[in-house]
Formats: sequence, structure tokens, C-alpha cells
Amino acid sequence: MNYDDIWGKAQAYLKNELPGHAISAWFDPVEPIGLSENKILLEVPNQFFVEWIDSHYDKQLRSSLKSINGVDYGFRFIINSNSTEISVDKTTFPQKQTRVLQQNNINKLYRFDNFIEGGNNEFAKNAAFSVANNPGENGFNPLIIYGGVGLGKTHLMHAIGNQAIELNNHLNVVIVTSEKFTLDFVNGLRKNKTIEFAQKYRKADILLIDDIQFFRGKEQTQEQFFHTFNALHQTGKQIVMTADKYPGEMKGLQDRLLSRFQSGLSVDVQPPNFEVRVAILLEKAEQNGLSLEYDIIEFIARHVKDNVRDLEGTIIRILAKSSLMNKEIDHRLVREVVQERTGGRLNNDISMEDIIKKVSNISSVSEDKIVGKSRKSEISEARQLSMFLCREIIGTSLNNIGIFFGGRDHTTVIHAVKTITDKTEKDPRIKKLLGTIKQELGYSF
Repeated sequence: MNYDDIWGKAQAYLKNELPGHAISAWFDPVEPIGLSENKILLEVPNQFFVEWIDSHYDKQLRSSLKSINGVDYGFRFIINSNSTEISVDKTTFPQKQTRVLQQNNINKLYRFDNFIEGGNNEFAKNAAFSVANNPGENGFNPLIIYGGVGLGKTHLMHAIGNQAIELNNHLNVVIVTSEKFTLDFVNGLRKNKTIEFAQKYRKADILLIDDIQFFRGKEQTQEQFFHTFNALHQTGKQIVMTADKYPGEMKGLQDRLLSRFQSGLSVDVQPPNFEVRVAILLEKAEQNGLSLEYDIIEFIARHVKDNVRDLEGTIIRILAKSSLMNKEIDHRLVREVVQERTGGRLNNDISMEDIIKKVSNISSVSEDKIVGKSRKSEISEARQLSMFLCREIIGTSLNNIGIFFGGRDHTTVIHAVKTITDKTEKDPRIKKLLGTIKQELGYSF
């Protein structure tokens, strides 16, 4: 069977298992483009399709490809020709391309040219780039990239592998997680194949190990890694590792391992600052074929701060919600998604005091009067504006807003929010006033 026939049968199966909207949204745009070693190559429009199908329809897709004419077919996604993945001709699938696509499980999407560089990661990126261009030759051996979750450590590690292979495709680049290394060792012990295990890793020209902190407490694995490390290091082979903290602060690892780790170069990656977060969001949106207004990008960057993974996840969530609920991507939808990803609160660094102070400055009504009892129209308006903004920007509960504004009942806050919402739609002056206050608070919509 050719790949068109295989995909046709898989689609027929999927149509019986999934609702129509799922088929039209996620599987109709997929194109079969090749077949290699019982794996069908499926071209998808963007990385978002890969993430979404993997997280929502992986089981059904695998089931659809099982036992077609007695063969269990697997699958591999390829991003379309506008992306960074290798373009594959639809009529042939040369062996050379197969090798490059499958080599060492390196993620082809993680490259230096799409790594967003800033003050938080510049040193780490430059060190990684140097190692990729001159593995084992620059004294940065081992290179350890450390930092918190989702900050780009794994991206840099895969980028090293991609760059090194691009410069010399004969290099044996081995990239694994610490868990995979441990599992291979355990299986080697179980099947009396420890020699084969050792040879697999000690033949590497570049060994890339992700999350070495998971070696903690695994004495035999540490022993095996120590000997692997020595064998590679003594022959000038490059070792790169990622970790969650500086090697000197790790506990549960053998002293002699830590000593080896500290003999090379350790570089850290920090959470991205605001400008870097904006750049990352622009890049991720472009990768996923998503055009967002700049004020939306800035809004996400102000509220999603911890790591790159959360930023990318926000973009994917926006795409998903828009697609599945058939909604336009507007300010309201983006706000909903960001609130979901931040636990329902927005801009935690803005307080009710900050809002009242800003409203006071712009309206020329004193802070005491805003939280006081006066019912004069200009004071009531300033108070209602303040209540509305406390609710919209910070997400403070109705009861807490009422208590803060002189012990008022929550129904008073509800009335204030509704009044300002109505006026915003009908009164250009109120709409402009709200826009000015939000802008000065760093909350643009």
C-alpha cells in the first residue's frame, strides 16, 4: 500500500471515532507525504497542529493506523515547507532524508537561529554556540546549562546537536534524558548487556544529557555515568548537560561526579525580562501562523512571566480556544486565556492602592474622598471607576472591594461595575478616561 491509501483508511477510521468538527479542524488539513520503515509521514500546517493532535488525539490516531492490512503503522509529523523542518517530496522519500530526520531524536525545531537571546541567557547561548562549532576543543567540557523549568535549557542542548550535525553529519551525537540513560542501564543489567550499553554511550562524539539532577540517589547509575564521563572526556569528546541548579548546590550526587562537573563551564539561564518575553511571543505567534495585535502581545508578556514554556503554552491555548469555540481572537478571549493560565488573577503587582492613586491623579479627586462616603457626582464617578478597575485588572472579589471602599456591600460594587461598563459603550469621555488610566498602569486593554 502507498501512503495515500494508508492515510485514506486511517481517515475513515477517525471519522467513525471523532466528531465532525474535530475531523475538519485537525485532520482534513493533514497531508500524507511519504512512507519510511512502516511510518507514514504527515505534513501539518504548523507546530500547533503537532502539539494539539499529540495532546488530544494521539490515541485515536495510533489506533487508526494499527493493523491496516496486517501492519501496525506509526507516524511522524513534518511541518510544511514554510517551516524549519526538512521539506520532503511527495513522490519519493530518499534514505538520506530518513537518516537526517530520525538521527538521535534531536528536535529539528530547536536551533540557534530561533532561540530568542537576551540578557537572561546571552552567556549560555554563546557558550552553547561555541561548543557546537568546536566540540571538545574549547575547554568548555563539560558544559552545564542550568536554571529553572521552561527557560530554554533543552532548546540550547538540541541546538548544539543540530548545529554540530549540520557542520559535520558524520558526528555521532547521542542525546538522552537522565531517565532514559538510567532505563538503558537497568535494561542492560536485566538482560546481561552492560557491555553493549557502555559501548552505545562511549562511542558518542557529543553526549547530551538532559536533567542530570534525576541521577540523585541512583548510585549504580551514577557509577556508570562516572565511567562513561571519564571515557569520553579523556578522548576529547564533548559532554553537555542540563540541570535545575548549579552543580555545586546539588545534593545526592557523588562528590567525584560533582568534581568532574565543576571542572568545565557552568552557565545559567534566568527568567526572561519583559522585552525578551515580547520577542518570544512574537516568534511563537509567527511559528504558529498567528497574527496578534501588539497590545495583545504586550498584555500577555506583562502577565505571563515565569518561563518560555508558559508563554508558548498561552499562544497555543489562544489558538485552541479560538478554533474549538469558533471565536475571533480579540482582547476578551486573550484576557480569558491569560486569567486561566495565571490562576484567575491578573497583574498581581498592581494593588488597589495603586489604582485609587492613579484615578485620584487623573480625576483630581482625593484618595480619601474616593473611599469615603460623599455622593457628589464627580466623586462617585471616580469611586466607580476605581471599583471597576480593581475588579477588571486585579480580579479582586466583590466583597473585598466593598470592604476596602469604606465597608460597602458587594451589591454596591456590582452596581459600580455595571455602571462603568454601560458608560464605556455609550460615553466616549469615560472610554477615553479608562484607556488613559489603564495605559498609565501598564494595562493597555
